[in-house]
Amino acid sequence: MKLEGVYQLAVEAGISVDPRAKEEVEKMLKKSKKKYEDMANNEKKYFDLAELKNPYSDTRILYGNEKKEIKRVLMGIDIDTSEVLVADRLIEKGTQIDAIIAHHPEGKALAALHEVMHMQEDILHSLGVPINVAEGILSKRISEVERGIMPINHNKACDTARIFDIPLMCVHTPADNLVVDFLQKKINKADIDTVGEVIELLKEIPEYQEASKLKAGPNIVVGSKDRRAGKVVVDMTGGTGGSKEAFSKLAQSGVGTLVCMHIGEEHRKKAEKNHINVIIAGHIASDSIGMNLFADKLVENGVEVIPCSGLIRVKR
Repeated sequence: MKLEGVYQLAVEAGISVDPRAKEEVEKMLKKSKKKYEDMANNEKKYFDLAELKNPYSDTRILYGNEKKEIKRVLMGIDIDTSEVLVADRLIEKGTQIDAIIAHHPEGKALAALHEVMHMQEDILHSLGVPINVAEGILSKRISEVERGIMPINHNKACDTARIFDIPLMCVHTPADNLVVDFLQKKINKADIDTVGEVIELLKEIPEYQEASKLKAGPNIVVGSKDRRAGKVVVDMTGGTGGSKEAFSKLAQSGVGTLVCMHIGEEHRKKAEKNHINVIIAGHIASDSIGMNLFADKLVENGVEVIPCSGLIRVKR
């Protein structure tokens, strides 16, 4: 499998379980194409051509020859200079590493993280929030995230990968889509009454079992185990945490319990104020599920995966 094939597999996997309607994803790609076609020639050199086929701004090949054959990858949740050095050390000791795959974005994928957050507007709409309201409450939060990312040294890991000539890519929203699809289907099939039963269901999953042993398993941060769960929604995709103003709209739309990777304190207080139960399933364990589902697809295509940097590797 070539590096470009690994990348394309990630994009296709994300689209196949995207919480938005397929028509919405296609419409987004058409808008990107028209935007590019309408650009002046002197502006086109700055356009990221990946936008024409990939709806996820936080998933990119960050360094490397796209035609390189990939047989073994080092895969982790967070990849920084230290993990690139680990890859180089493995190579030096005789274990060939053809590429490094991160979950969390680096380089231009990190710089453009805020762009993928617009999908949260469609997710809120699918849960019963009017689209004009969804766009209104997300607008401020997306701008806030964009400004927060601006000062970051985006290319640190990419530069190190370039020095050692090791291909580097990141798979963010596609993996998050995979874990949301996996968990929501599991929850929907279960006969759940209370919030505590949601916790029990999550702890049937190996990644959460292992995280629990490490004191990082599922926890209730709003509500209690005896409270009735109501409508349970898995909220784990769309770049990063959305607007805290969404909780009142979700409550009005009938959402009783949110299952999240993580939540800020101000967001938690808003959920509490609006009587929405919140379960923090665990950030790294949840990310591991999404990346494992993608890793399994790589294995099916003959690519060996060596886990690192927090990835709790479970094969399905």
